[in-house]
Amino acid sequence: MAKRVQLVLTQDINKLGRNGDLVEVAPGYARNYLLPQGMAVRTTPGILKQVERRREAERQRLLELKKEAETQKAALEKVGRLSISKQVGENEAIFGTVTNQDVADAIQSATGLELDRRGITVPEIHKLGSYRIDLKLHPEVTATVEIQVVPLN
Repeated sequence: MAKRVQLVLTQDINKLGRNGDLVEVAPGYARNYLLPQGMAVRTTPGILKQVERRREAERQRLLELKKEAETQKAALEKVGRLSISKQVGENEAIFGTVTNQDVADAIQSATGLELDRRGITVPEIHKLGSYRIDLKLHPEVTATVEIQVVPLN
């Protein structure tokens, strides 16, 4: 059984890894393809230190994003209830529906926060009333906001 070789990738390679990843591959794959093409470099103590520094910087960046999402969650929960106006027909039925973009616009006008509408989960809303909306601010942080659908005057 041949020994595996450790390399650091210099570009993204499908099914192997991303730029800067430390990977173990077969020696022939490294010698005949990855190294001549410039897709990877051999590992040395200096390169391993660079990889570790890069990982630490990425971890710090992700931690900062999570803190920012926690701050946004606190601001959204402080606002309480948001109001969205829609045109109403018979039996308190609204024309159309409340969309992710409607909720994002209401949040921006109330708090000044710009949220990605793709992270907003809106239930089917076809009548006036109060509804709970889930907002995914970060993979680990989810906020819940209550909206009130009111008739347009």
